[in-house]
Amino acid sequence: MTGKNIVGIVFSSEYDECMPELTGLRTMGSVPFAGRYRLIDFALSNMVNAGIERVGVITKSNYQSLLDHLGNGKAWDLSRKSKGLFILPPFSTVEQNGNVDKINSIFGSMGYISRCKEEYILLVDCNTIINVKIKDLMNYHAEKNADITILYGHGTAPSISDTMCFDVNDDGKIIQVAVGPHNRESQDFSLGAILMKKSLLERLINEAHSMNFGSFENDIIQRNVSKLSVYGYKAEGFYRVLDSMISYFNASMDLLNPDNCDDLFNPERPIYTKVKDDMPATYGITSNVKNSLVANGCIIDGEVENSIIFRGVRIEKGAVVKNSIIMQESYIAESSSLNCIVTDKSVVITPNKNLSGTENFPIYIGKGIVI
Repeated sequence: MTGKNIVGIVFSSEYDECMPELTGLRTMGSVPFAGRYRLIDFALSNMVNAGIERVGVITKSNYQSLLDHLGNGKAWDLSRKSKGLFILPPFSTVEQNGNVDKINSIFGSMGYISRCKEEYILLVDCNTIINVKIKDLMNYHAEKNADITILYGHGTAPSISDTMCFDVNDDGKIIQVAVGPHNRESQDFSLGAILMKKSLLERLINEAHSMNFGSFENDIIQRNVSKLSVYGYKAEGFYRVLDSMISYFNASMDLLNPDNCDDLFNPERPIYTKVKDDMPATYGITSNVKNSLVANGCIIDGEVENSIIFRGVRIEKGAVVKNSIIMQESYIAESSSLNCIVTDKSVVITPNKNLSGTENFPIYIGKGIVI
């Protein structure tokens, strides 16, 4: 099996309701992360690093920001005369348990999927932050002669209504699937990447749609785990599944650990994103920056500690930013103090303001707000 024989499908709007603060004006896939990336960058980069040349992105709503970011797919080498990146049109469907109905979203894109000549299909969600070697997943799938292979992690499962948790035997076969939020701290749970033959997916989706099934996890995976050969491939290294604003904040802060950052941004498997030409970050003589990620185009004259600063942010002399995420083109005026704050794009903090949240309850400031 090679990447050229796989078509990738990315669900850009899956789990938008988990982070309404950040997805009110954008999809999950276009949520900014780590100073210069969007969440969809990880899914796309994992695919192209494995040699996958055809990728379809399923959208639903609030996708203008996503379209602006993806463009023609050039940043991921997916701007091609044949194959390449395809934005699949919004689908009309109900929502199940607050989540996008994945069965109907795939069924609505079945025309595109059926025209693809690749033998296999890889389904990926956008709320998982991971840099995984998809080639190893492909080889594992072939070695086990599996019908379905699911990427999974071990630990505390995300608090999402359709999270799949597994019982995996010594051979790696999934023998039982439980769907729903779980409280155990040590368990195997899906990381939102599923590999199978395209013909199998078409059959399962058509059957589920004809019977008016609404849950991909319950009605396709759980229902068929005893009928099909379903295997789990365990991910190693740094990965995070976003299920809330707090999980987004914590995942961002975890990148300030150099080991986590080096694992996620492995130069052997680069994470690609839209290129924006800008000057390097500028640090004034009054600046003091500690243990932070600072993107290009920033002007720092104040104090920054344990924070992530996106492109084009300006922090004036006397301003203090700690344990915070400051998104693109925001402005922090002199003598202001921020602690455990998440600002969206183009936020302005006027002079002499003191804003403080906590690690368990960071304060979010919406796009374009002036305080």
